[in-house]
Amino acid sequence: MTAPRTALLPRPRAAEVLPVPAAARRPWTAALRALACGAATAGPAITLATGSTPPPLVHFTVLANLLVAVAFGWSAVRSWRGAPPLPPYLMGGVLLLAAITGLMHHLVLVNYTETPAPSSAWPLAATVLLHTVTPLAVAADWLLLTAPRTLRLAHIPLWLTAPAAYLALTLTRGALLAPGSPARYPYPFLDVDTYGYAGTLTQALALGLLFTALATLITAADHLRPNVAGRIRHRGNRISPPAAGGLK
Repeated sequence: MTAPRTALLPRPRAAEVLPVPAAARRPWTAALRALACGAATAGPAITLATGSTPPPLVHFTVLANLLVAVAFGWSAVRSWRGAPPLPPYLMGGVLLLAAITGLMHHLVLVNYTETPAPSSAWPLAATVLLHTVTPLAVAADWLLLTAPRTLRLAHIPLWLTAPAAYLALTLTRGALLAPGSPARYPYPFLDVDTYGYAGTLTQALALGLLFTALATLITAADHLRPNVAGRIRHRGNRISPPAAGGLK
């Protein structure tokens, strides 16, 4: 009686078993994202150190920068370890928050006379970091270091939960403070004392529609932009030396 055919085949030796390839580490991507994390952390840190009115953690800008710092710090660690990038629905929300922060400051808030100008070098540095450097860093990361065509219209309602939660926080805080309290509302267009709840909610709804349009524009641009990250990765793989133990 002959043995089964499978038993006649030699068993592979341990040295002949191919190892599972490790994910490629991305040190340059990790470094750039660590710098973006540092910028997003430095702005709130300077604001907290110098003091401001209203308290820094009431500002949408400061909270958005802190979220950017957490996301980019986490993303930098994953890039260094060779782990997959953070999911698009998360990074798309971070991108929208950064875009809102930059655009609202440069297009809206600078036109309000109630917005105080920086009085010294440190508040000026914080303003530039919060409203210009961090949004530009997030946009550059999206354009240069991430794959296109990953954002979806279905992500937009999730992204808008952050501005909606901030509106609820601001109105609740203002209702708990006594009328006439200084800096009861952190932004002039959310001042219930001036516009009443009807006027404030109307302006908030208009901003919400603008944020939705901005999110839609970002999603459309994501599906039209070139794959710069893929080209950079392909060029790096093409000029990299062969791995040790390869063909000779």
